[in-house]
Amino acid sequence: MKIALIGTGNLGLSIAKGLVINNTYTTLSLTKRNLDSIKSWTQYKNVFVTSDNKEAVKNADILILAVQPSQLDSVLTELKPLLGARHILISTVTGYPISRIEAFVGEKISIVRSMPNTAISVRKSMTCLCSNAQGKKTLTVAEAIFNGLGTCLIIDEKLMQAATVLCASGIAFWMRLIRATTQGGVQLGFDADVALKMSMQTAMGAASLLIESGTHPEEEIDRVTTPRSCTITGLNEMEHQGLSSSLIRGLNASFNKIKEIAQH
Repeated sequence: MKIALIGTGNLGLSIAKGLVINNTYTTLSLTKRNLDSIKSWTQYKNVFVTSDNKEAVKNADILILAVQPSQLDSVLTELKPLLGARHILISTVTGYPISRIEAFVGEKISIVRSMPNTAISVRKSMTCLCSNAQGKKTLTVAEAIFNGLGTCLIIDEKLMQAATVLCASGIAFWMRLIRATTQGGVQLGFDADVALKMSMQTAMGAASLLIESGTHPEEEIDRVTTPRSCTITGLNEMEHQGLSSSLIRGLNASFNKIKEIAQH
């Protein structure tokens, strides 16, 4: 696959790392206005860097758009004359609907809207995908890319903003939970690095247990909460302090912010 990554910022770099680790390309072109931070990427075989988006598109069949929402209009205007039937356009841009992309490039271009998270750099992203009518024919290509970089799901576009909160913003939410349990571990007597390792591995274990067993979280909670135990005492105190409700309120606040962004 000849891939061009248009916009190699934080998310773009994470995608590029995953693609390189997984060797998911024939050629990979990375674009950025200031090339200083990505020049080192030319050390990888068949990876090229350029500040010219048009040059990158001419040498690619799959275009992954990872620019800021405010930049996408001008990028699409710039690239439109170069796009043809062979191109697959994959957008990672938050709050930017497929209909708006079609308004620039037309309905005959295969368009896939995706929302990965930064765990894509270690091939652990939860990526949601949707497409226009033309893009349905090439969704398998996008699935092949993102399943190689984690796990992907095809969803209705109307749920994409919610998926952004749960999966993309969700990385930060889980990081904060791991940080909090680490701080608690320090208060209980562990050194910070030891507490962090314990928190990270426990979080990974909890997720892996659910993924591999297919059980519901409450079922696994019941396995470790015996009557009058320290576990149920701790859980009840967390709930009294609003653990679940604060998480849900945070998700809704992020969702409302995305709706606000989408309206501009």
